[in-house]
Amino acid sequence: MNGEDEKLKFHCLGGGNEVGRSCHILEYKGKVVMLDAGVHPAYTGLESLPFYDDFDLSRVDILLISHFHLDHAASLPYVMQHTNFKGRVFMTYPTKAIYKWLLNDFVRVTNIADDSESDENKNSFLYTDEDLAESFDKIETVDYHSTIDVDGIKFTAYHAGHVLGAAMFFIEMGGLKILFTGDYSREEDRHLSSAEVPHKRPDLLITESTFGTATHIPRLEREHKLTKMIHSTLQQGGKCLLPVFALGRAQEILLILEEYWEAHSDLQKYPIYYASDLAKKCMAVYQRYIYMMNEGIRKKMTETNVNPFFFKYVKNITHMERMNDRLPCVILASPGMLQSGVSRRILEKWAPDPKNSVILTGYSIDGTMAKNILREPQEIPSMNNSGTTIPRRINVEEISFAAHVDFEQNSEFIDLVNPKKIVLVHGESNPMGRLKSALLSKYKKSKNAEEEIKIYNPKNSTVLDLEFKAEKVAKVVGKLAANLPEDGDHIKGILVQKNFNVNLMAVDDIKEFTTLTTTTITQRQTIRCYANRSIVHWQFSQMFGDVNVLNDGEDNYEFKVMDCIIVKHDDKNYVTVVEWESGIMEDSIADSAVAILLSCDSAPSSVKLTSHSCMHNHHSENGHTENSDIVEKSSTSVKEEPEENTKTDKNTVLVKQEEHDQINVKTEPMEEVSISATDVYAGIDETTKLERITLLLETQFGSAFSHDLAQNKGTIKIGKNEAIINYSDFTVDCKPGALKGRIEGIIARCLELVSPLN
Repeated sequence: MNGEDEKLKFHCLGGGNEVGRSCHILEYKGKVVMLDAGVHPAYTGLESLPFYDDFDLSRVDILLISHFHLDHAASLPYVMQHTNFKGRVFMTYPTKAIYKWLLNDFVRVTNIADDSESDENKNSFLYTDEDLAESFDKIETVDYHSTIDVDGIKFTAYHAGHVLGAAMFFIEMGGLKILFTGDYSREEDRHLSSAEVPHKRPDLLITESTFGTATHIPRLEREHKLTKMIHSTLQQGGKCLLPVFALGRAQEILLILEEYWEAHSDLQKYPIYYASDLAKKCMAVYQRYIYMMNEGIRKKMTETNVNPFFFKYVKNITHMERMNDRLPCVILASPGMLQSGVSRRILEKWAPDPKNSVILTGYSIDGTMAKNILREPQEIPSMNNSGTTIPRRINVEEISFAAHVDFEQNSEFIDLVNPKKIVLVHGESNPMGRLKSALLSKYKKSKNAEEEIKIYNPKNSTVLDLEFKAEKVAKVVGKLAANLPEDGDHIKGILVQKNFNVNLMAVDDIKEFTTLTTTTITQRQTIRCYANRSIVHWQFSQMFGDVNVLNDGEDNYEFKVMDCIIVKHDDKNYVTVVEWESGIMEDSIADSAVAILLSCDSAPSSVKLTSHSCMHNHHSENGHTENSDIVEKSSTSVKEEPEENTKTDKNTVLVKQEEHDQINVKTEPMEEVSISATDVYAGIDETTKLERITLLLETQFGSAFSHDLAQNKGTIKIGKNEAIINYSDFTVDCKPGALKGRIEGIIARCLELVSPLN
């Protein structure tokens, strides 16, 4: 089938011109896919949610979670337990394992933040531990590179780098291909592989734009800068704080520090603390999924038989009281944005000492303490005592280990997947705008061409209507597939669509190849008809041409018309039954059959036929005609005469009225009569005949018929075809043979109908 424009609706509920509360919805041909369900780290309660009120979540078929970070997954329990969402939720095995512990901590921290009963604070509790437990049981897991089909929506998970379990999703709906990257990294680090490039070309790429047009410092240079600053701080007697997410970049940095401590014996007296309530549980997940990491770490595990995530110099702690921070030390503490929790308490405690350092290793979102402290303010607000400020003398440094693509990596990846359209998400307004401008400049040569790549950077609550050329393909199955037509021939069947799959099949194959069933409705209509079988047969022959006699019994006469309508005529009881299987064409033919029967015994042509039958019937031995029942049942065919018999010419019928109204017909001996067209038309003037014929043609063809008496002709125009009727001899001039034959047949019947009775 030819390609047609198809529209995909892209709803941006979060992550539009911002980093946080990522949530996007794809709507195509009645199917709805939701991508991520995060919260915004800079806000609390309902204010942190995506704009869920902008879309009816009950329509969502599937929800795909790219990875476990809070800005991509933390509002999932709210969606599943406190909205009308009814769809299925999918994520990878590591994501589900970590998601549970991470969100347990999120609930605990949220509730601890303020445990009062005010309405304002109640508003900050998005969901409870019970909500989280119930939602967790409903989540389904997927393997990388396995394709899942949910009612015609197919999706495949690919490695995205970024964090353990992070996935890009390649989605196919009705022939449309979409790639959602989530947060992804194209740089292999100490434990994760770089993001994969799917082997199929997507029509639409939805990609992050976190760093815009910025370029990352090379990995080894970043590691050297980090270890050098930590080493320097410790030698000066200071302490180092590294705010991190509990899972993700924390494990990468721990691997770096473990290796550095192993190589520098002078540092081994300084402890490295991994301060998180989830520290032990998080490390257990990483130790378990070691074989889902890159080849380097798997090789190390094989060669040494030692799990790299069993650290020698790192101590996991869940309470600050167990931490000895009187001496120099290094602490990795969550959360990474410093908005609350362990990392915030340590920052406030260490901030007044200029010997200490805080190194921000992740991406900092506007509105968080991590972003504010980069501006090196003189004071910072206390988390627990509003109105109280703390002097800031601690050194602040940003060395980003955020596993997001920079401009070069993002641009290269876009070239490799070669999408037709791009939607930029997960980026602050300015970096995202710069990235869009840079990409448009890069692809300006294709502008206004068929291969032009269009780029969009929607804001929150924006709906994009994206048009794509889609090829419609139908699969031929069943009997039709066994006998495929030759080139140029047509194939007829029933198109059955289930989800996005379209099959062409014969009606008889519907039950076998689908879950559908077929029902045949047989309709029957009974009509009182006083015409005999000869008249009925003749009338149907004139209308339909082909009449297939099925039964010619003594009292019952049965025939089939157009291979679909059965007519059963009862000569004895004057009842006719019309029977057919219901259908558009069959119903129309049945209506015509009923109309014929209703007027059968009174139509002028029937009157003529009956009278002719009387004239040509032979005498029986007792003087009655052998077919006198025609006269009895069609009284209109008999002309009453005076009581005494009157001798007439050869064509006159003699009628005598008996005392019981029995009509007996006698005829004088006569010869075989051959009636020509001229004989039939005799006795009627030409003007009257022409008026009647044109009236009948007008009734038959409506506005398609017009006539010109001056030119002695009539014209019938149907589409591009034109037929001219010559009134002098009623011949038809028309190129299409089918139309000419139809008109000639109708004119012949018209000429018979307008003829006078003889």
